Amino acid sequence: MKNRMRVMRAEKDWTQAHLAALIGVSRQAVIAVENGKYDPALPLAFKIARAFGKTVEEVFLWEDGNGAA
Repeated sequence: MKNRMRVMRAEKDWTQAHLAALIGVSRQAVIAVENGKYDPALPLAFKIARAFGKTVEEVFLWEDGNGAA
């Protein structure tokens, strides 16, 4: 699943460590989600979205099996 976390972090001038502290995970977890290596469970996805003041749909972009978003 694609996401806009890196762009949103840059807009707020936040480091990965700062975001990690806000949402209660490790910096490595933030890196994994940003790079698409890990899809967060719903509670974490909501924490991430709320940290940015956005909805889950504004942060995470769903792609179906046909490559459509």
